[in-house]
Amino acid sequence: GCAVCSKRDFMLITNKSLKEEDGEEIVTYDPDLCKNCHHVIARHEYTFSIMDEFQEYTMLCLLCGKAEDTISILPDDPRQMTLLF
Repeated sequence: GCAVCSKRDFMLITNKSLKEEDGEEIVTYDPDLCKNCHHVIARHEYTFSIMDEFQEYTMLCLLCGKAEDTISILPDDPRQMTLLF
């Protein structure tokens, strides 16, 4: 439940913002907002960028933690290729 009003209910998504810096998209919003008293529980920040042949994603939140992922933009991921001798 909410630390301020102690009610257990759905959370609201508000204050979404999108900005671009040096070819990187940064999305920030307050997804964990108490439906009853509008207390901000956590703020999420997502980033997306393309570096060489890979898409890189990161997420940071005090409630959820930190996560990173890198995906190849090529049909076959060169990191997954096996060496042929």
